[in-house]
Amino acid sequence: MPNKSAGKKALRQSKKHATENLLRKEAFRGAIKKVLKSTTVEEGMKLVVQAQKALDKAAKTGVIKKNTAARKLSRLMAKVHALGKK
Repeated sequence: MPNKSAGKKALRQSKKHATENLLRKEAFRGAIKKVLKSTTVEEGMKLVVQAQKALDKAAKTGVIKKNTAARKLSRLMAKVHALGKK
């Protein structure tokens, strides 16, 4: 436990940021899982929009890197488009 007030504040901030980061991470992971469970292209495309929003927010806040978000979205789109070819 920190002794100084600045240390106590830093600990409070650290805990708050950690919980917010965890929520953002769970949000985009859940959105990706929903897209992967979709069976049609139309349903998948609707869910991809939500996944893209979650990935962009996570990248903007620094939970994941921008290129990581772009890579995940690209692979997600490829899987959704592959549903139409089946």
